[in-house]
Amino acid sequence: MKRQTYARMLRSGFRSLMLHRLRSLLTTLGVLFGTSSVIAMLAIGEGASFEAQEQIKLLGSQNVILRSVKPADEPTSGGQTSRVVRYGLLDADYERVRDTFPAVVHVVPVRKIEAEVRVLTRSLNPQILATQPSYLAATGRLMWEGRFLTAEDGRSLSNVCVLGTDVAHYLFPLRSPIGERIKIGPEYFIVVGTLAPRLRAADDQPEVGEFTGEVLIPFETATNWFGRIQVKLRSGSREMEEVDLHEIIIGVASGDAVSLIADASREMLSRGHQKRDYEIVVPLELLARAEETKRIFNVVLGSIAGISLLVGGIGIMNVMLATVTERTREIGIRRALGAKKRHIITQFLIETVLLSVGGGLFGVALGLTIPIIVEASADMKTIVTPIAPIAAFGISAGVGIIFGIYPAWRAASMDPVEALRHE
Repeated sequence: MKRQTYARMLRSGFRSLMLHRLRSLLTTLGVLFGTSSVIAMLAIGEGASFEAQEQIKLLGSQNVILRSVKPADEPTSGGQTSRVVRYGLLDADYERVRDTFPAVVHVVPVRKIEAEVRVLTRSLNPQILATQPSYLAATGRLMWEGRFLTAEDGRSLSNVCVLGTDVAHYLFPLRSPIGERIKIGPEYFIVVGTLAPRLRAADDQPEVGEFTGEVLIPFETATNWFGRIQVKLRSGSREMEEVDLHEIIIGVASGDAVSLIADASREMLSRGHQKRDYEIVVPLELLARAEETKRIFNVVLGSIAGISLLVGGIGIMNVMLATVTERTREIGIRRALGAKKRHIITQFLIETVLLSVGGGLFGVALGLTIPIIVEASADMKTIVTPIAPIAAFGISAGVGIIFGIYPAWRAASMDPVEALRHE
């Protein structure tokens, strides 16, 4: 019997809403856009957070990276070639980490060489990195073609190199670069391999106009041919810098020991350097920070989208209050025929739930579509988690019930006699 009663109320509520189609549609749109914005914003935020975390992971979650940084107050040569600016990580720092730090799997030195790379008429200025064979394992990079640098290359001071994908495509657009000769500065090198492309970390973005490719050469070969003093040309002036190492990558045996190695590195560098000419990057710490930022970002985006649902709920309440006023005489007749307060409350709650649930269902459909459109048109990764549409729909239904209670209670509280007199 109760089931038939509720079914009859449901049909009656639907017919009542259809009497004012445009008003019902506009009311539903408020919930629809609120629900869809919750899903879309959370999907965009989740995608952005995922990309940031993936970029950080590329640095190696079990790595600690030491980098040379030129102090802000360090004077430049001002065009004078007699002054050499010295700063950054030292060979002694590398040896101390390699020989004394516990739980270290590998320690990789990296030096950056300033030189032009040329093949016939094609030339460019990529990052030239002098490093050791363990660089590949430390960074998680993959080979695209050929081989990587070997220990024998360093011992024999071989003029061999490995090209990044961008450099290889630019210098050899129509053929494989393996076995070809390229000119780095004044010397010729033989290409023995190419690296697979990589994403750049958030703190590793190129400057405007900087070529993002890279060329890797044996560390010992670079020291033999290019020395330690780098000459940089800046807008017609010359700047001479002496840096032992631009980067030291420390591979740690386990994630639990990363914080220990990071603290030991900070202590070591603070004692061995009189000025702050270094920085320490700990991808594991960056990852934890990114996850915390993700949580805050999701809360902010969810709150903004929740306001849209709140506005939709207010719209539902406004429409239902107007409906109660319009149907005052009908309410009086139903009460005079024996309808109880709970019947009136149930009837109006069914109508508000129909509005909110209808808007919620269409909002979920739109909310699942928007991330697909954003990903296709803006080349931005979006991730819709299962909880997002469920939570958005649940909130939309809850909004309908919460904002429908007062109009329903007001309708049920009318005096039947006064309601019958209403024109």
